Amino acid sequence: MALKVLEQPTTTSSTMVSLSKIAVSDTHGEDSPYFAGWKAYDENPYDESSNPSGVIQMGLAENQVSFDLLEKYLHKNSLDPISSRKFSSFRGNALFQYYHGLLSFRKAMASFMGQLRGGRVKFDPERIVITAGATAANELLTFILANPGDVLLIPTPYYPGFNRDLRWRTGVNILPIHCDSSNGFEITLAALDSAYTAAESRGLCVRGILITNPSNPLGATVKRAVLEQVIDFAARKNIHLVSDEIYSGSAFSDRDFVSIAEVLEARGYQDSERCHIVYSLSKDLGLPGFRVGTIYSYNDDVVTTARHMSSFTLISSQTQQLLATMLSDEEFTVEYIEMNRERLRRQYQMIVAGLGQVGIECLKGNAGLFCWVNLCPLLKDETVEEELALWDCILREVKLNISPGVSFHCAEPGWFRVCFANMSEQTLQVALSRIHDFVERRRSNQ
Repeated sequence: MALKVLEQPTTTSSTMVSLSKIAVSDTHGEDSPYFAGWKAYDENPYDESSNPSGVIQMGLAENQVSFDLLEKYLHKNSLDPISSRKFSSFRGNALFQYYHGLLSFRKAMASFMGQLRGGRVKFDPERIVITAGATAANELLTFILANPGDVLLIPTPYYPGFNRDLRWRTGVNILPIHCDSSNGFEITLAALDSAYTAAESRGLCVRGILITNPSNPLGATVKRAVLEQVIDFAARKNIHLVSDEIYSGSAFSDRDFVSIAEVLEARGYQDSERCHIVYSLSKDLGLPGFRVGTIYSYNDDVVTTARHMSSFTLISSQTQQLLATMLSDEEFTVEYIEMNRERLRRQYQMIVAGLGQVGIECLKGNAGLFCWVNLCPLLKDETVEEELALWDCILREVKLNISPGVSFHCAEPGWFRVCFANMSEQTLQVALSRIHDFVERRRSNQ
């Protein structure tokens, strides 16, 4: 007997069932050109063999340069979770796990985070809270640190996803700390004071500062002196400081990167109770699909509360066990960290040199999966409208998805984030060839 297929009900505006205010809010920020470029790529993705004229994705900060190292390790050390030999392990993973997460994984993560910082600082596994990625970690911290209507200050330019991650469901606002190219977009005390004063003048309560170190989109690490200044400012204003260090293992040298943890240790942990670190394996290990993030806080109340709230963002025990095994293998982690840094450095040098051949300059970087590119000379006028027109031209005609600075809240038109680590060297060369041709045509028509 055939099943009867129900017809879709006809709805009108008068009979439409309403949704919650959060559900229909536009604060998710996904109407940005940052996300629009992804759609254009999805509709016509580049493939060296099957679609050589397609769009090359240079708007996705994903690390694929060292994926072969992960595949090699997992193949060499693969375990069958349902074989009789490992059945007891499978049963343990399949049954209920407390939301603190596996101790073996927290220990392995703490050790790995220390390795990424050259062993100059140690992390306590009991202060690690596990979350389903850095997105969940940042939102969870926002829920804990701020009330709806309160404000977090973030230096510009900043990751467009923060508009969604920090604001959408929490009701918390973001106010920019305006940084500019005159000093390489470095955070200054004047910029901090200006942002805080602007919030006060609007009657808003500032609850904290969020920085990304290394910076997305700048591809540069934050100097120790700047970190000291930001900590002191947070202490004077009695607010929190969140350091998103998701790219900490993607600094081209561990000496280039200074973690907020190192600064706090050197200061005898003065003011540490207001400091919190976000980390994830999505960028350094190139595992965004595993959804593995962490919060590391020096505040006991934050750790306790975050663990309670993390029950909404759990990671599967099977994933934790696999990664605990891999991250505990020091021979593998040492080799991976070194080779990954070298490959990122090489790819970065390739793109900077390639752009330099046609007179395009980049902000001097030392970390991350992207570079901050100055296309101001290609603008007819230094306006946001001209920046978006240039972005659209590069996307539609050149078939490169790069991200315009306006989507990162950059106040100076003409800056773009260009990702280089989600592709092979061969594809990067194709992208550079397209840029060369475009720049030459553009200049000849000016």
